[in-house]
Amino acid sequence: MSGRSRRVFTLALLIGMAITSVALAVPVNNWDAAQLPETKGTVRQYTLTPRGDVDGFILTDGTEVKVPKHLSAQLVYAIRPGDAVTVRGLKAFALPLIDAATITNDATGAVVIDNGPPGPDRGGLVTTITGKVLATLHGPRGDVNGAILENGTILRLGPREAASQFTLLQPGQSLAARGVSTTTLLGTVVEVEAIGTSPDQLVEVGPGGPGRGPGPRPGDRGPPPPPPPR
Repeated sequence: MSGRSRRVFTLALLIGMAITSVALAVPVNNWDAAQLPETKGTVRQYTLTPRGDVDGFILTDGTEVKVPKHLSAQLVYAIRPGDAVTVRGLKAFALPLIDAATITNDATGAVVIDNGPPGPDRGGLVTTITGKVLATLHGPRGDVNGAILENGTILRLGPREAASQFTLLQPGQSLAARGVSTTTLLGTVVEVEAIGTSPDQLVEVGPGGPGRGPGPRPGDRGPPPPPPPR
């Protein structure tokens, strides 16, 4: 190979590496999924991580379809073995492997979309919701930590915050709540930041979740009364 040919080859190689690096650095969810290659097939079985989480599935023709872990619950809800599906995503060159961007259940129309993992803002939108409590929710120790509304929306609070709003979280109570709302194929959950009897009478309680002290256990009577004066 002449010196000029060697330089041309090297330049082409560097350009190709740069293009590949850019493509790998851009998340799939930044692309228009409709422009990605389409693959149709029937799901044979899920694939599992060592912990037993679903991280994709195998089609009956042997094609392996991968999804990120934050889509596991939606995938299991929308797509099951035996379902005919349409997958759009990035295909591997030498392997029957697809990094899925969207997966559609051809029979039901349910779509699993990779919009990226939840961000530091907890991945939802702040919203205010009103409704009537269908059931009170509890933690493993029996402490109240939320409620289900009649429309199916789940409200979650820290145990201490829920204990302070115990009466409002009982079945049949009408309430309003403001907080971070996240909707998936499995339903809608609101991490409550303020709650009250109506949208104009909300009491700030802060978002629930790990790190907040546990609420009172069932049967707790609180601190003992002070001694009688002498």
